[in-house]
Amino acid sequence: MAIVLFLVAGFLAGGVVQLVRSGATKFSVGVVGVLAALAAAGGVAWLLPS
Repeated sequence: MAIVLFLVAGFLAGGVVQLVRSGATKFSVGVVGVLAALAAAGGVAWLLPS
């Protein structure tokens, strides 16, 4: 499951880069960035021992 979360985080981070390059609004860049950070944090949390 952690691998899937890291893959999603990677895709979303790439989306942030593309949004910035295309001149999207800061709100949309922020939303996608927060989702990428949450996915990465979820992947890390999944790997931590209970």
